[in-house]
Amino acid sequence: MSRRSSGLIGAWAEAQRRQQREAEAHYRATIRAQREQERQQRVYQRDMARMHREQQAAYKQRREADARARTAELEARVAELTGLLATGCRGEAFRTAMLTRQEEIEPFSPGQLVHPVPMPDPNNYRAQGGWTASRRAAAEQEAQTRYRHDLGLAQAAESERVRQLAEYRSQYDAWARARRTEIQHHNDGIAGMVNALRAGDPETVVEYFSAALYASTTWPEGLPRQVMAAFDRAARQLVLNWELPGFDVVPEAKSVRYVVSSDQEKESPRPVGQRRALYRDVVAQCVLLALRDLFAADEFGVLDSVALNGFVDDVDPATGQRKDIVLSTVSVSRGDFGRLNLGQVGAVECLEGMRGQLSAKPDQRVAVRPGRVPEDVGGGVVSHGGDEDPDLLEMDPVGFEGLVAELFRARGMQAVTTQRSNDGGVDVEAYDPDPISGGRIIVQVKRYRNTVPPSAVRDLYGTVQGSGANKGVLVTTSGFGPGSYTFANGKPLTLVTGEELVDLLGRHGLRGRLGTGTVPPQRTAPPAAQEEEANLLGMTWAGSVALDVCALVCRGSRVLSDDHFVFFNNERTPDGSVRSVAATATGDKAALRVAFDDLPAQADRLVIAAAVDPEVNPRADLAGFTRAGIVLRDVAGQELDRLTVSDGRPGETALVLGSFRRRAGGDWEFVVGGKGYPGGLEALVQDHGIDVA
Repeated sequence: MSRRSSGLIGAWAEAQRRQQREAEAHYRATIRAQREQERQQRVYQRDMARMHREQQAAYKQRREADARARTAELEARVAELTGLLATGCRGEAFRTAMLTRQEEIEPFSPGQLVHPVPMPDPNNYRAQGGWTASRRAAAEQEAQTRYRHDLGLAQAAESERVRQLAEYRSQYDAWARARRTEIQHHNDGIAGMVNALRAGDPETVVEYFSAALYASTTWPEGLPRQVMAAFDRAARQLVLNWELPGFDVVPEAKSVRYVVSSDQEKESPRPVGQRRALYRDVVAQCVLLALRDLFAADEFGVLDSVALNGFVDDVDPATGQRKDIVLSTVSVSRGDFGRLNLGQVGAVECLEGMRGQLSAKPDQRVAVRPGRVPEDVGGGVVSHGGDEDPDLLEMDPVGFEGLVAELFRARGMQAVTTQRSNDGGVDVEAYDPDPISGGRIIVQVKRYRNTVPPSAVRDLYGTVQGSGANKGVLVTTSGFGPGSYTFANGKPLTLVTGEELVDLLGRHGLRGRLGTGTVPPQRTAPPAAQEEEANLLGMTWAGSVALDVCALVCRGSRVLSDDHFVFFNNERTPDGSVRSVAATATGDKAALRVAFDDLPAQADRLVIAAAVDPEVNPRADLAGFTRAGIVLRDVAGQELDRLTVSDGRPGETALVLGSFRRRAGGDWEFVVGGKGYPGGLEALVQDHGIDVA
């Protein structure tokens, strides 16, 4: 019979057995955890392998889909070129009515101002309470007092509503009259053009039919439309040179497929013979379609015939020099052309059947002898192409709008000119496909010689808001004043001046110039003496709000001129006495350089202001504009004085920091400002006499 041992030895043995059991349990748990980890690793590896296979399959599918999409694009382009003439013949004929504007004015819409202020109801002011006659009389008196008080407030509010309604109506009537006058002036000009067209005025005839060619919306993307023309009034013949597309208009590739082994897309070349035949057919179609557009636009029977030379701007293989190479020429009467069924003809056969000439090898730039050319007519030849860049100031309105649309297309956007008879103030509609910054863009073009008024910018903003577009662009051949830039600041508007337009055209392979092409005089740099006498005004403030710091050279509270408003779009006054410069001193966030002795004699104060940058902080105000100051430094950057200015306040987005005022002895003293503007920079500059309306 066994017995449990006792004493120290027994206790030690029991402890050893417990440790052994715990060690075995720990070992078993470790083995189980290791096996579970190995099992999870195998599951993970299987999942990763499956995911990798799925990713490879998805990647292959995407690449194959991309290749099919490129093939479809190639096939669509070829189909577009093959059906060029048939599609063009279905397009609407150009008419003078398309140039007129309907006298449709946006109706007067005063919004809430149309509703009268409700008057208080006397029945709601009955006396309450009072057990005695005196108390009832007091209650009645109190009720009447409240009624008269509320009635007075309501009547005052109604008077203010009537005043605002009348003021708004007056503003609307003035705008409507100006709009009607503008439309009538435009339509009178079109009526005068129609009379000149009927009379066969050569310049008018050329401008009108050039516009007809530019206005057609059926020509595929990438085909040039440049013309040089003259009108033989005696023979009633329009003679023109019309630019044709080059050989590269026909895609070199026939299809695209994805090769898995090399992970590349491989193009299958289009047979050379097929490509050459298609290009020759495209050249013939372009000539016939241009003739169709011209005769279809001749609603008054001005043309008896058209002589057309189709050319490409390319390198002459015989000389190695770039020139206009004529690939086709034809002269056809209205009667002969009218008997053609263009939707069913073969383009090459039709052109040759009209005794026209077509290069046997247009892809190799083998030229034909041109027939009658514009220079043979005599008189003025109107050019919208050729060696010299077209003058944007003299370009016909439709052609100018077409050029702007072409610029947007060259920038990778979709763009079309609008129907002029009902464009609602929109000349070009563009669509930017960028998924982040893109969207619908409303474009207005102003072929002005003088500065575009701020009212045009304000009208564009109203059009953008009314149409639900993402952005508005105003393109002009002239320029804009500070009022326009101030109004556009922070809004989805872009202003393009004439010089900027010419630069954009050149950068995107398009042509255009302003007048004679002379470079406008540039503002010269200030003389060294002025530089040495200038002080640096460094602007400091706490907070992260982004501000635009500006200066106004004034007499009293009125700025001397728009050019004396120094801001983000006008970095200096005409004489250079005030300039916006980069902040270089430690702690400065903005800086102005001022030569006080060179300020205009009629100026008696220099106003310094700051406004929230609405593009950087669209919802910010000046509540974060604190511990602000102006540090006055000499030309070497040494601090001369430190001027404390007012902090900003919630709800305000522009603030006059202070002004330097000329004293009787000619010295300048600083006066702290503090006037704030909830309406931002626009309200501030209006208060100082700059027109932004």
